[in-house]
Amino acid sequence: MPDRHVVEAFAATVESNDHVGAIERFYAPDASTRENQNEPRHGRDKLAGREAAVLASVAKVETVRLSPIFIDGDRSAIHWRFAFFPKDGGPAKVMEEVALQTWRGNEIIAEQFFYDPAQMKG
Repeated sequence: MPDRHVVEAFAATVESNDHVGAIERFYAPDASTRENQNEPRHGRDKLAGREAAVLASVAKVETVRLSPIFIDGDRSAIHWRFAFFPKDGGPAKVMEEVALQTWRGNEIIAEQFFYDPAQMKG
């Protein structure tokens, strides 16, 4: 079970928009992520590289936590809102998601994101 302070530190890192740093500091080397029902991606280094590529594709991201963090045993859940600002200066694309993490001690070993992909269209 993760220490609540560690989970809060993870969330604060994401809220500071250091998404890659959050992966590097809080995910286990063998961690996996999964978006909705898609196939999971494996390996902290690959996950950090993919996140860096996503962030490089936009001018900036603003991250807001919309709810308290829920922790039950080795599981936690966080409700987020992300605003992705395009490099061309157009309007931000905003999405909300719920992230469900599974922890091994104080490291995330699996995370699944639940969101409506239609939020990012248009």
